[in-house]
Amino acid sequence: MNLMPQRDSEISILDDIDRRILLELQTDGRMTNVELARRAGISPPPCLRRVRRLEEAGYIQGYHAQTDGQKLGWQIAFFVIVGLESQKQSILNEFETMVAGWPEVRECHMIRGGGDFLLKLVARDAAHENQLTAKLTAAAHVAKVQTLQTIRTSRSLSGVPMERLNA
Repeated sequence: MNLMPQRDSEISILDDIDRRILLELQTDGRMTNVELARRAGISPPPCLRRVRRLEEAGYIQGYHAQTDGQKLGWQIAFFVIVGLESQKQSILNEFETMVAGWPEVRECHMIRGGGDFLLKLVARDAAHENQLTAKLTAAAHVAKVQTLQTIRTSRSLSGVPMERLNA
């Protein structure tokens, strides 16, 4: 996944209809192409072509269901700031590869200021959270682990802000 911000020239190739399509799909990725076309103000065949073009260009990276972790038995969500012994690229890559294999790690961000990585994890209970923390602490090249338990989540949005367009 390309984490670099898009250049203005790449973003400017999106017209108002493309932006409307992206806005609507970020809100409801399950809507039919007919409904999406209606909301975008175009007919279904060109709408489908535009969606496919946006997918191929990487603007749309996938579709997923947003699940309720607590209902599925994942009672704890927590963040971890991880500091490594070294910032050599091989060590950074090794760490990223390691946590990519942990299903409990839902997000992994390389950060600046206060640590090397910020992870978002889920655990079934406090004992599981402690096991994951101990596993991280014992991992190769890990010098520091700071956990931050989530008390509640008041806002969790996917995607990015898109201007509301008049259609």
